[in-house]
Amino acid sequence: MSEPVGVLIIDKPVGITSHGVVARVRKALGIRKVGHAGTLDPDATGVLVVGVGPATRLLGYLAASDKEYTSTFVLGQSTLTDDAAGDTIAWADAHELTRDEIEHAMLALTGAIEQRPSSVSAIKVSGKRAYDLVRSGEDVELATRPVTVSAFDLLDVCAEERQGHRVMVAKVRVDCSAGTYVRALARDLGQALGVGGHVATLRRTRSGAFTLDDAVALDDVSTSSRLLRPAEAARRTLPTVAISSDAGRLARHGVQLPWPADAGAGPVAFLDGDDLVGVAQERSGRTAWSVVFA
Repeated sequence: MSEPVGVLIIDKPVGITSHGVVARVRKALGIRKVGHAGTLDPDATGVLVVGVGPATRLLGYLAASDKEYTSTFVLGQSTLTDDAAGDTIAWADAHELTRDEIEHAMLALTGAIEQRPSSVSAIKVSGKRAYDLVRSGEDVELATRPVTVSAFDLLDVCAEERQGHRVMVAKVRVDCSAGTYVRALARDLGQALGVGGHVATLRRTRSGAFTLDDAVALDDVSTSSRLLRPAEAARRTLPTVAISSDAGRLARHGVQLPWPADAGAGPVAFLDGDDLVGVAQERSGRTAWSVVFA
């Protein structure tokens, strides 16, 4: 029996790391070579793209895709980690906020913006993870980075009382580029409104072309689970070019093929029927292969 190969979309449950999901999939499918694209925090749920077998070599392309989330923000409560897992560092009365005020502040955080990631993130500072530095007592303020928030919509808002403090709870939808921190959006929205804020819940509903409709529950993963073929995953994510079986055989031996005139600069997925031959970029009018599939 051949080893499984393809892309599996997991609906990640709360309380497990993305690496923990990979370990569970390895055990369920009986294969060592498993990886994921686009880390989700343990308390976050939703779409996690998992590569199985040689398809792990596609994950770099799949991780670069844009993402969509639904999230609950608590305005009026700031935490150390900008989410519900961290200690509260400040409260503010947020009951006077109006829907119009919240949406106006959200508008300023929409489009191409400079975002400072949460200090409790996996970004490395002098070779160490930022969250490790924070947990060891160091003050960490990461540099801003350009991100794009294509949509930032207020779905619902209501006043609540939490631990004797008056907060506003906002349900939002975020469509953003890879590398955007929704936790940072909650923090920055709260700061813009003068009350602070954090993410209470976070659910990824889409990663690139993959949605919850494609997803399987982690507990249901088994050797009978349907894997998306590498060619199907590539079609959803990258521009594609169809080539002949003869050209595919040459490519699989490392031969650089003439670059198609209408293919752009790449990366482009080259397909032989329903088989993914490889992914390449244009270099001096030829294919420079970054991934080739046997």
